[in-house]
Amino acid sequence: MFSRIRPALFALDAERAHGLTLEALAAWARIGSPGAAPPPDPALATRVAGIDFASPLGLAAGVDKNGTAIDGWFALGFGSVEIGTLTPLPQPGNPKPRIFRLVEDEGVINRLGFNNGGIDAALPRAAAARRRGVLGINVGANKDAVDRIADYRTGVAKAAPHADYVTINISSPNTPGLRDLQHGAALAELLAASAEARGATPLFLKIAPDLDAAGIDHVARAAIEAGIDALIISNTTISRPPLRSAHAAEVGGLSGAPLAGLARTKLTEAHASTGGAIPLISVGGIDSAEEAYARLLAGASLVQLYSALVYHGPGLARAINTGLAARLRRDGFATLADARAAKAL
Repeated sequence: MFSRIRPALFALDAERAHGLTLEALAAWARIGSPGAAPPPDPALATRVAGIDFASPLGLAAGVDKNGTAIDGWFALGFGSVEIGTLTPLPQPGNPKPRIFRLVEDEGVINRLGFNNGGIDAALPRAAAARRRGVLGINVGANKDAVDRIADYRTGVAKAAPHADYVTINISSPNTPGLRDLQHGAALAELLAASAEARGATPLFLKIAPDLDAAGIDHVARAAIEAGIDALIISNTTISRPPLRSAHAAEVGGLSGAPLAGLARTKLTEAHASTGGAIPLISVGGIDSAEEAYARLLAGASLVQLYSALVYHGPGLARAINTGLAARLRRDGFATLADARAAKAL
């Protein structure tokens, strides 16, 4: 079905098509999500940061910033859904157009700039969601905030009572100066303030793929010392591999298939740096069960996707779950935990 409607969606501006998709998914959920994906195979169950995930496959932040279609995403088969990035105050983000499809490369460039309706507007939707899985809330700072660390403290404190985990996002390339929080004293101060504000709710940290190995090591050590529960590796990149698409020169963060190689490298570097001391969540260029399985065996405890949905449609989560279970059976493993343990030997 998606193959039939994709040309119509691609004829629209990318941001308009995204908005219509969210509206349709929310409407589908309101009528009970007929044809919803079945529960994932029990072999895919995994536990991270004290949270039980029915599937290691999650929806990355940025897809549903305001939490308008939470139930619909779960009905598609995602084991976790991360909404946001949400800021303390509403903000419109950067001028349009600000999302660009790279069709020939199966990629996306965006420079949205944390456009959202504010955390206070989104939290009632999070609280009302029926939730067939794990809900994460991703928080950030307003572009014009005088004290960005205070913004994170506020966001974490507000989100924590409504989330299974909270992610602090200091890795978007579309808010000037935000990535400076990944370094030095500012990072330590941010992590301490956020850890204090989260109460008992697990706290994740999302970092950029543009950090070098030493930078990843620095962030990982700081996160472990601060008691952060997981690292999300990683956000969009400002780097540019060879691209064929007409929009390749647009400014913003690159995601989708062109990010896969860099994302794999950063996962490997983070795994080597942390030695299993903190769970890793791999994001970037995941578009199939084969790619998800490879990341899980390479050190990721969970995986997330976003841009692949643009090109492969709403059936992708179900297909990846089915494919992951098939690969476990093929390789003689009863559970995902068994496969990851065998790979670590």
